[in-house]
Amino acid sequence: MTTLSPSHPVRRRPRRSYSAIPGETPGSPPWRAFKSLILLVCVVLVLLPFLAIVSTSLAGADQVNRAGGYVLWPDHATFTAYHALLSGGMVSKAMLVSVGVTVVGTSLSLVCSILLAYGLSRPGSFGHKPVLLMLLMTMLFAPGVIPSYLMIKELHLINSYWSLILPSLINAFNVIVLRSFFMGLPPELIDAARIDGASELTILRRIVLPLSKASVAVIGLFYAVTYWNAFFNAMLYINDASKWPLQMVLRTYVVNNAALSGGQVNAAAGAPLPPTQSLQAAILVLSIVPIVAVYPFLQRHMNKGVMVGAVKG
Repeated sequence: MTTLSPSHPVRRRPRRSYSAIPGETPGSPPWRAFKSLILLVCVVLVLLPFLAIVSTSLAGADQVNRAGGYVLWPDHATFTAYHALLSGGMVSKAMLVSVGVTVVGTSLSLVCSILLAYGLSRPGSFGHKPVLLMLLMTMLFAPGVIPSYLMIKELHLINSYWSLILPSLINAFNVIVLRSFFMGLPPELIDAARIDGASELTILRRIVLPLSKASVAVIGLFYAVTYWNAFFNAMLYINDASKWPLQMVLRTYVVNNAALSGGQVNAAAGAPLPPTQSLQAAILVLSIVPIVAVYPFLQRHMNKGVMVGAVKG
């Protein structure tokens, strides 16, 4: 056997460069410029359709008719399409329905998910293993459309706003993430609170939740996006068009390209209705803006909340 002494240094193979540019290393200026160019192209491909939608919603009728569809930049910005949609017609009511369902649904889902996750995170709690097993089973075996519809019908929730909330009240994945985070909290804090005579609800409210703001914020965002974007439950359970959420209106009048009539939008007195393309683009913008406006406030919690909850436990 041959031994290597300090006087005989080990020769190491030079690292291979996997640069897309021949002869350039990943840290060189040409490589950084190449990556910046790729990212710039991706950003343009994402922002260009969004810019076209916003511009079409703000463009005048003459410019939309001349373009024969969507425009890239409005000559004179006008809010006629938004005024027609938000002046008491179907879209304005659908937006109120979506906001109400999202706020109420997200609040109830957070309360139920936090209580369930905290109970499952405490070893020795009543029914710990059977409840956890049933929760995991729901992730593997979905009930299907027909059983879900029959259950909602038997509960007399057809044409009720509760049919848009209760089927999505608890998401098993979100509960598992919260449970993993709760299990990763220092047990000494909880034991000390118990010695001081604190109840489980007090421990949850004063100790666990203040330490779990990041995870709770992320799970709340997940629930809010789910409720805001949901249209399938409305398509199944809501037969009255006056109770449609905004996403159902979006599917009907944008995806299916149905025309909005004068009874569904309110134009200014004596003014014609805006072009169909402007109305459709305005509905798209109204369906995107609320989540886009909320996301920046919760973005700083995304990585911390998801990664900590997913790694521990």
